[in-house]
Amino acid sequence: MSITDILSAKDIDAALSSVSGAGSFKHKTFFDKVGLASKSADQVRKVFEILDRDKSGFIEEDELQLFLQNFKSDARALSDAETKAFLLAGDSDGDGKIGVDEFQALVKA
Repeated sequence: MSITDILSAKDIDAALSSVSGAGSFKHKTFFDKVGLASKSADQVRKVFEILDRDKSGFIEEDELQLFLQNFKSDARALSDAETKAFLLAGDSDGDGKIGVDEFQALVKA
């Protein structure tokens, strides 16, 4: 499964353009622009599975840093500060990683 099976290429391009500058990534705005916020729980789970590159059942900090590259391979990596803020926003149980339920809640927040 590809991310473009769930999200439109046009929305992905627009969302990535909005976060191309260093320090410009805000997860809520990105989820809205890319169209993820309006997707069903099942579709959000499928995106989570794509983002979980090592198939551990969690999105860890190193996977978050490369988050944008899941949408387009030449997208920038998130800065350390953006990655830490993203992890803090999604990690509701404090275990240092984001599970599928936490990701769904983060997308819908």
